[in-house]
Amino acid sequence: MAGATETATEGGGLSAAAVDHYMRDYIERTHLPGALVAVTKGDQVVLAAGYGHTAGGEAITKATPMPLASVSKSFTALAVLHLADQGKINLDAPVRTYLPEFTMADPRAGKITARELLQQTSGMSDQTFPELTLPAPDTLKDAVAMMRNAPLATDPGTKEAYHNPNYTVAARLVEVVTGMPFADYMAATIFGPIGMTSTRTMNTTMDLPGAGEGYIRAYGQVIRRSHPKWFTNGAFGVVSTADDMAKWLITQNGGGHVFPKATLKTAQTASGVGGSTYGMGWDTGRTAGGAPQVRHTGWLLTHNSEQTLLPTSGYGMAVVTNTGMISGDDAVIITDGLIDILEGRPDAGAVPFTTTADPWLAGLTLLNLGLGVLGVCRARRWARRRAARPAWRLIVRLVPYALPVALYTGLADLFGFLMRREGTLDQVTYVWLALYIWAGTGALAAAAVVVSRLVNTVLIRRSGTAPPLAPTSARPSHVG
Repeated sequence: MAGATETATEGGGLSAAAVDHYMRDYIERTHLPGALVAVTKGDQVVLAAGYGHTAGGEAITKATPMPLASVSKSFTALAVLHLADQGKINLDAPVRTYLPEFTMADPRAGKITARELLQQTSGMSDQTFPELTLPAPDTLKDAVAMMRNAPLATDPGTKEAYHNPNYTVAARLVEVVTGMPFADYMAATIFGPIGMTSTRTMNTTMDLPGAGEGYIRAYGQVIRRSHPKWFTNGAFGVVSTADDMAKWLITQNGGGHVFPKATLKTAQTASGVGGSTYGMGWDTGRTAGGAPQVRHTGWLLTHNSEQTLLPTSGYGMAVVTNTGMISGDDAVIITDGLIDILEGRPDAGAVPFTTTADPWLAGLTLLNLGLGVLGVCRARRWARRRAARPAWRLIVRLVPYALPVALYTGLADLFGFLMRREGTLDQVTYVWLALYIWAGTGALAAAAVVVSRLVNTVLIRRSGTAPPLAPTSARPSHVG
């Protein structure tokens, strides 16, 4: 454990030793490259520590900055709520009252309020504005300007849809109302008063430590990868340390008395719009043991994070790991494991699901390649048997081979549908590389078989060497 800070807790519960033991065991069984962990109880720090190393090979300590991804939304929400407390904005007034530059290709956008932005109920959606598939801007002003041609998916205030640009607009709102760059306002008004002296908010992934470089998981291995340029500020651009996150958790649990408890409670309360459990930068729910919890996850392609508050026990937890979304949901697993310990459940030995799924995909990938080679080798025999048949019958026989190709080309759309987030095929290589390779080899094998059969059919017909067809009653039956 590198650079740990701990304060003993009284009366049992989750001790620093228990957290450290769990982290060491988890790293050993999953080969997690690096993580920061902060655990608090009330206004006390149980543990703030770093483990492992960054993608650049530097040891992670309690003072090492790491990207918080979408956990950043809770910071932006507090900044907006602080302006409302000061009477500088009305949460229920149209955003355009303060931010006239915010325009969209939908007249309903004029009704969107700051409250709806923070509660993700503005009507904006990845389905109408797939921001992570578009060229990344460099500033909040440019990011808001990109939305001018986007429609809304629903009427404002009627349905929750998680969408990063809600918080991009909220951050730009802060800039315009205060007349300060968002990063400067956050440092002076949010980070500074809490004592988070090593915390910053960045415009793009290129500004993150190491330009966001981290790891993905595939076939039981961790693979170092750079991060493409994404715009992050407002929605997922905060970089922080274990020490600073401990101070943040204490503040969010009502300690430190920096912000009114009523303001914190507003952020941590579900909107209830359409049954939504989302508040303002926080999501509400219950632990496996039934205790209420307030949490928020965060994912980059190369990092993931989780922050959790347990109101009943007074604990707070923050975890950031340098493994990417889906393929390495380590922060979520670690947090759930620590909650299990706190609630008296044994360690389930959980690992990222790709750890067990990838070996099966590896086997299926080899099967794809084997069947592809076999199909190509048998293509000439297949063509000779069918060379005299009508062309339409050959095409019908080959149509099923289009399915693996369609699956591969539509993989990004499938992920987008399941995750309600639009993406690209390149992003799928980060999210689940083994699945991408399986689908890719399936498409390649199918295409190779089809091309081989068609080429051999054409050659045989041109050479006139095709055998005559047997009488219908004696013709053998073949599948494929």
